[in-house]
Amino acid sequence: MTADKPINFLLVDDLEENLLALEALLQREGLTCLKARSGEQALELLLVHDVALALLDVQMPDMNGFELAEFMRGAARTSHVPIIFVTAGVADATRRFRGYEAGAVDFIQKPIEADILRSKAAVFFDLYRQRQQIEAQRDELEAAAQALRRADRHKDSFLAVLAHELRNPVAALSGGLHLLGKDIAPERANDIRTRMDRMLTHLSHLVDDLLDVSRVSQGKISLRKQRIELTEVLRSAIEASQHNLDAGKHQFVAEMPAEPIWLDADHTRLAQVVSNLLNNAAKYTPEGGTVTLSAGANGTMAEIRVADTGVGVPPDMQSRIFEIFAQVEDHLTKAQGGLGIGLALAKQLVALHGGTLSVESAGQDQGSTFTVRVPIAVEG
Repeated sequence: MTADKPINFLLVDDLEENLLALEALLQREGLTCLKARSGEQALELLLVHDVALALLDVQMPDMNGFELAEFMRGAARTSHVPIIFVTAGVADATRRFRGYEAGAVDFIQKPIEADILRSKAAVFFDLYRQRQQIEAQRDELEAAAQALRRADRHKDSFLAVLAHELRNPVAALSGGLHLLGKDIAPERANDIRTRMDRMLTHLSHLVDDLLDVSRVSQGKISLRKQRIELTEVLRSAIEASQHNLDAGKHQFVAEMPAEPIWLDADHTRLAQVVSNLLNNAAKYTPEGGTVTLSAGANGTMAEIRVADTGVGVPPDMQSRIFEIFAQVEDHLTKAQGGLGIGLALAKQLVALHGGTLSVESAGQDQGSTFTVRVPIAVEG
């Protein structure tokens, strides 16, 4: 018998030589023998260990096998343990009745026939292993069910956010079209068209993010890698995020690498990652906070850090913040728009570059730092 976790069985006899003989008959790979020379010692072992089978000598001083069995049946922890009585005397009907009443599943007479003992014990060892497997499967099913319930909650939260994000620009576009159909001043019409163009751009970004997540998840996105310099990527990201940084009236600090760092990467996608992190920092940082972008080389990896003085990431959320839609449920009230899929998308795009994305935060309202690590290009 082989198993990841050994199966315990208990032998109880007041004579050491009997314990050794029983152990020799039953011991094999995957089994652990627990031995006790009294009922009291047996109960102490049962408080610590789970056992698949207990073999009890009937005739013992102080507490005999029947009394020990009754104690075991009376305790919730040991009430399910199968008991086989080992007796040297004649097992008459009265003794058998008392034994079965105490919870025995069988009697074995001394001298013991080794093959019979092994066969009977093997049945209970197999049953115990099957029960362990069933319990493990039950735990796995429960974990899967919890994951499905969590995903369902995230989906509901996401749909609520999506509806909110779509409703505002759609309403603005509808209102703008209505106003443009009236006789209004040219200056007013130009202002309306500008706002409509901004709303249309916002809608396009929402749809692009949704499509990107779907493509990456299905493996339908490919990178257009080329030799690029990291500073150019960072400048593109800053340009794309400048509006959000300015809107939050944040102090923005950019610390560019002192020396050129060359990458074999997709310029557009890597800039998208950094831009997502900057937008996220701007979104979750109260007005007037600080957002810092820094980059440098660390061995064979380029490191890009986006730090903020915002709401931070609670410890219990840091391990799952990159899950799709996970942040929607927890930070919904603090977000200033967006679907809450930027971090999940960023992590997937970084992984396609052979890199990693991680977060560090001291907790609530302590700010956070997101670090992107991607390989530096090998000089050819």
